[in-house]
Parts: sequence; C-alpha cells; structure tokens
Amino acid sequence: MQFDHYGGEAAQLAADLVNSPAPWTPDELEPLLVRRGMAAGLPDAVEIGAAWEWRERLAPCFGPQPLEQRCATVNALLDDAASRPYISLHKGPPHLHYAAESAGRAARLRAVTATGLSYVVCFASADRLGRCQRAECSWVFVDTSRNGRRSYCSLRCANTDAVRRHRAQQRGAAKSSEG
Repeated sequence: MQFDHYGGEAAQLAADLVNSPAPWTPDELEPLLVRRGMAAGLPDAVEIGAAWEWRERLAPCFGPQPLEQRCATVNALLDDAASRPYISLHKGPPHLHYAAESAGRAARLRAVTATGLSYVVCFASADRLGRCQRAECSWVFVDTSRNGRRSYCSLRCANTDAVRRHRAQQRGAAKSSEG
C-alpha cells in the first residue's frame, strides 16, 4: 500500500522513533529525521528531550487495540500537537504542511507524526499500526503490505518465529510417537 508523504513517511517516522534505542545523541537522531523528510540540522539537547518525551507518547498507538482506544490515543496526540496547517508551493504542486518551519523542529515533529498516524487510521486502517508478534521483539511498524495482514516487524522476525513454532511442533510429534 502506498501512502503520501504525511501518511506514509510521517507514520514511518513515528515507528522509527519508537523503535530507536535510547539515549539519543544529535548524531543518532538527525539521520533518522532526515531520512523521513524532516529538515537537516543537528537537533539540540532540548529538541532531543522533547522528541524522547514524544516518542513515549507515540508508542501506545501501535499494536492491537480497540478502534475507539486507538482513535482516542491519536486524538490526544493531535490535540497536543495542535498546529496550523497551510498550503505550500515549494517543490512543485500545492501540498499541505502541518507546521510552519518557524515552529521549531520539536513542534514540527509532533505535528507531522500525529498527522501521519491519523492519516493511517482514517484513510488506510487502524490495524496497519502494528507491533511485532514475535514474543522477544518489541518493534512497531506501519503495515504497507498489499493485504494489510502483516504480523511481524521484519521477515527475520517472521522466519525466526516460524522456525520456533516448527521446532516446537516437531518436539511435540516426537513425544507423542514415543508414548
């Protein structure tokens, strides 16, 4: 499934933030932000602290939960990230920006990620905000698969879990044939 910049990259940025290990340094946070379309420039300590606090707020948006709960969680983020959307003409045709460049990176991060998550919930499916089902993994993801039934953060986790299930099944079959 294809999302536009705000639906896809912004929601992916939210997942990247949740998945990234602590503590962040400017050299660790900047490439993550730039990769997902945030302006370059090393973040300062205040921005890093604000991003870390926001990361903690983003985490509950992922994983299985009732639609009402997910909407309430995303709505709380939207409320706290309140910004003034505007139409921009830079880089081609008119498109929306959800926070002014002058708002500062932390404010833009809140606005963009909250908007991205709301876009996925409203225009794709709330179930596309997932948490890896492998018990040993805590990573979150935005399901961009065609059928929207992704259960793992990566093929590696899916394969690891499949091998574990297969071996458990083989052990169970061996025990039942002995007895």
